[in-house]
Amino acid sequence: MICLVDTCGWIEWLTDGLLADDFEPYLNDPAELIIPTTLQFELYKWAKREKGEIEALEVIALTEQGWVIPLTTRLSLYAADMALQHRLSFADAIIYASARQFDVPLITADDHFKDLPEVIFFSKKSDSLINSNTKTPADR
Repeated sequence: MICLVDTCGWIEWLTDGLLADDFEPYLNDPAELIIPTTLQFELYKWAKREKGEIEALEVIALTEQGWVIPLTTRLSLYAADMALQHRLSFADAIIYASARQFDVPLITADDHFKDLPEVIFFSKKSDSLINSNTKTPADR
């Protein structure tokens, strides 16, 4: 399934965090992922700070296997509209707008996206899946 996994999902998966198993089915085939360059920025910054430059570059190489989406004027204007409509930060708006532009679900554990349309949300507070489109894990 083509989708966009938010930065927090990548970090959960890369660190074998509490939600790693939830994100794994979405990340097991990087060629099926939409990867905004903003996500690459966030992942590289996190990985370099936490693991060093070599691991950071390895993570970016993994993201390069997906469909990398550059920040264009069209996307940035759409993201600005999403930011205003949903009260999102810059990076969150770019990531959400990228998913919406390509009509794919956003997979995340970031509370900022919890109630937005076309979001599959994994709560860090419990094992339950919350999905604003009422899909179940079997619908993936």
